[in-house]
This record gives sequence, C-alpha cells and structure tokens, in this order.
Amino acid sequence: MIIHPENVPKITGSKYPQQFKSAVAGRVKKRLGDAAGLQNFGVNVVRLAPGSCSALRHWHTRQDELIYVLEGEVTLIVNSGEQVLKPGMAAGFPAGEPDGHHLVNRTNADVVYLEIGDRTAGDSANYPDDDLIAKASDNGWIFTRKNGEIYED
Repeated sequence: MIIHPENVPKITGSKYPQQFKSAVAGRVKKRLGDAAGLQNFGVNVVRLAPGSCSALRHWHTRQDELIYVLEGEVTLIVNSGEQVLKPGMAAGFPAGEPDGHHLVNRTNADVVYLEIGDRTAGDSANYPDDDLIAKASDNGWIFTRKNGEIYED
C-alpha cells in the first residue's frame, strides 16, 4: 500500500499522566505503519520541536525499538550517557534490556526521525527517572506508580 505522509493525521500530546505531559509538548507523530495497515510492527515519523523530547526516558520489557534520524541533530540519552545523532544515524533498543533511553532536541531547529517498534503483547515500559510504569492492555496503556497505584487524571 502506498502512503502519502501528508495525508496521515498528526498526533500531538501524550497519554502520560498529566504531570508528565509537558516533556513531550512539541512532539508530533504520524503513524505510517497504521496508515499502511501493518499489524505486527509500527512505524512512526516523528517531528520534535526545539526543547522537546521523544518520551520520558524508558525501556520496554517485550518490545524492540529502533530510531533512524532523517533531519536535524538530536541527543540520545541512555544509562551510560549522551550522544548526538545526526541524519543517517540509527539506534536500537532491544526488549528486556534495562537501559532507559529517550531523544531530546537541544537545537534551534526541528528534528525528524523514524520510530520503529514491534507490537509484542504483554509489554510494559519502565521509566527509571520517574515514578512511572506503563502496562499494555487491550484498551491501551495503563500508567501506574512504581508501587502499582494507578494514576488518575
């Protein structure tokens, strides 16, 4: 199926609990995989405005992720430190490896990258810098504190 990205709806905001949403203000996604009818993995094209980040720093228990930078320069932050990624560079995050990661746009220009991930059932995401766990459910992500208490918005 041919996809015309300009026709794919933009997704802004986040499903994070309210106190975490500001971190990703300025992030715009287009779900290309969904537009193509893909069921086993997702592909998003993401635009990060200056000062925005891709997500809170996290890692997945069951789902793999890969990012590929198309435009701009973005800082990848992982447990071991930081690295600037430029167009043509990629980074992968294997499921089950507790290496929290996210991208931060510290430049004055937008960053555009592809975000690719599988859709393995039973996934959860752990956020090492925040009191947050996300658990996949049939109705989307359920966000809890690390003690299991569900966030209420």
